[in-house]
Amino acid sequence: MLTSSTRLLRLLSLLQTRNHWMGQELAERLEVHPRTLRRDIDRLRQLGYPVHASSGVAGGYAFRAGQALPPLLLDDEEALAVSIALRTATAGAVGGIEEPALRALVKLEQAMPARLRQRLDALRSAIVPMDRVGPVVDASLLATLALACRDQLRLGFTYQDIRGRSAERSVEPQGVVHTGLRWYLVAWDLARNDWRTFRIDRIVGLPAMGAHFSPRASPEGGDLKAFVSRAVSVSPYDEQARIVLHAPHAEMARRIPPAAGLLTPLDGGQRCQLECGAHALDSLTYWLMALDVDFEVLAPTSLKDRLRVAAERAMRCTA
Repeated sequence: MLTSSTRLLRLLSLLQTRNHWMGQELAERLEVHPRTLRRDIDRLRQLGYPVHASSGVAGGYAFRAGQALPPLLLDDEEALAVSIALRTATAGAVGGIEEPALRALVKLEQAMPARLRQRLDALRSAIVPMDRVGPVVDASLLATLALACRDQLRLGFTYQDIRGRSAERSVEPQGVVHTGLRWYLVAWDLARNDWRTFRIDRIVGLPAMGAHFSPRASPEGGDLKAFVSRAVSVSPYDEQARIVLHAPHAEMARRIPPAAGLLTPLDGGQRCQLECGAHALDSLTYWLMALDVDFEVLAPTSLKDRLRVAAERAMRCTA
């Protein structure tokens, strides 16, 4: 049987893992009588934790947001994950959170038991960060966009295109996607009556929130990452290609970033189809050869011709 204080900590931890707990299920997890559970819930409320109770067939308990952020209870794996994420954030692609991330990291690591600090030290020594690539976006801007996506609020903002020209855009935001290099907003453009991607680092200032909107069917069947990948790696280019790579999808996904092409698994993932674009087919020809995997060009025919010419040149050089 757990002591009263230990049981309260365990109860608080469980309440934070779900939006709602059935009373009987929660009591069974704690191995206590429902009356004991109700007393423990009352103690948490006296300590300032906002626990909501509901009655009826589907009644139970739910942890609600209060006036202040309560202490969060993390298990070992969660604490390690948060620590690594905070350390990454101190030098990441989101501006304005480096100092708060560092403060939170210090607090977390000071509270860690010795066994966790040892594991964390081992992880830190094995992880070698590369120099950050890509533009930095403002944390408050990301938070505003995420809030508008969640609450389905229209947005108005000033947007700069690749040539630095500014225009006012009015959109219904759907989601935020990070490709590893840049952040993108996926939204329905009201003026163009179509789905669009917007590089978040090109949004000037904070957007203005508008009225609520009714949700639409998402592009790519809800796969926003695939939609952004197609928009940035295929659509902008004069030359577009489809190639079957005779290599496992998982392997190619590790080698080909979303910004370089859209990968679709074939034959249960044993092969994959690559959709990509280029301003010149010559560059695409030699990039495909550098992948060092067998492949089959589906389109365009002109890419097959370029590959044939490249192969003949290679044969002449080795003759």
